[in-house]
Amino acid sequence: MDLQLNNKKALITGSTAGIGYAIALQLAKEGAEVVLNGRTQQRVDQAVAQIKADSGNDQISGIVADFSDAESIKNLIGELPEVDILINNVAIFEPKAFADITDEDWLRFYEINVLSGIRLSRAYFGKMLANGWGRIIFISSESAIQIPEEMIHYGMTKTAQLAVARGLAELTRGSAVTVNSVLPGPTLSEGVGGFIENLAKDQSKTTTEVEADFFKTIRPTSIIQRFLSTDEVANMVTYLASPLASATNGAAIRAEGGLLKGAV
Repeated sequence: MDLQLNNKKALITGSTAGIGYAIALQLAKEGAEVVLNGRTQQRVDQAVAQIKADSGNDQISGIVADFSDAESIKNLIGELPEVDILINNVAIFEPKAFADITDEDWLRFYEINVLSGIRLSRAYFGKMLANGWGRIIFISSESAIQIPEEMIHYGMTKTAQLAVARGLAELTRGSAVTVNSVLPGPTLSEGVGGFIENLAKDQSKTTTEVEADFFKTIRPTSIIQRFLSTDEVANMVTYLASPLASATNGAAIRAEGGLLKGAV
């Protein structure tokens, strides 16, 4: 299927690994002009080279930016003043008991997970409307609905993303710009993979055993009873970024393996 993404310029934040990287690769394979982002030049350069090789698309570049730093975001926007597609993917997570989450933790999570998308959307949204087409997608999480007790601060930021995305979508009325959120379930990204490997080591178990225990005790409502692959999330995001998804706007799209019960 032709997703009609040839020469659409896309920025994917936090895209040197994990879900962001998978999205960037899928968009590149569809012919989009892809701008990657990471915190170090080395990671960015490696990801750019790999995606060029795997996609056969030479319209791949990268920008270094740290989304905990407003000045760094300002510099990114100065270097890339306009995009057709914005994927607000960058995020941090950290299991931590509620009593141990400091004010600084709350502010850091909000700064990176929520304000990063707000700042970029504020920069690009008006230009998308003026150009007559655009896509903004927030990579939220099932944790936005089913707040994880082991990282409430993370869940809070994912819920906030849904609110921002829906509010922005209201401002697109009558245009060809859409704003949506995608809610992945537990996904075997670089960070999660490392977390599972460490758990397995600490508990003297295999990663397969840890995964089975995770879905039995922590996410028992999952229908697929396994971690999603990053490609499974990227497939949904790539479609939503395309002109073919023109009737989907203001939506919170679930890609979480049936973990959430009831309507979102």
